[in-house]
Amino acid sequence: MDNVSGRLTVFFEEPFWTGVFECIWNGRLRVCRVIFGSEPKDGEVYDFILRNYYKLKYSSEITADIKKTAGNPKRIRREVRKSVKCRGVGTKSQLALKLQREQSKVERKIISRERREAEKQRQFELKRQKRKKKRRGR
Repeated sequence: MDNVSGRLTVFFEEPFWTGVFECIWNGRLRVCRVIFGSEPKDGEVYDFILRNYYKLKYSSEITADIKKTAGNPKRIRREVRKSVKCRGVGTKSQLALKLQREQSKVERKIISRERREAEKQRQFELKRQKRKKKRRGR
């Protein structure tokens, strides 16, 4: 049976408000970071989740342990307050975000290198055509 758990943590990270979506699915953690800008209200966060949840780009998966949630809402509230006060975002989430950033950096480098090479090739072809025109005497 699939175990799925999700969590959104919104916090202030100089100079913007940031949200971290954590999704644990079958013991694998995936993370996505979203920048809200100014402080989002509860309704704005809910609206953002409804509109953009399926468009989010999650990091690659890493293994994670699944914690059982307490049934008491007061206990949950206390634990959330305590976890935010102590450390903000979980270290596993930070690791996943770092891996995602490195992966996107590598992808950007590959794409920019391909563009640069294509532009060089195009310039070379233009020069070649220009030389051919001059040689033909036209």
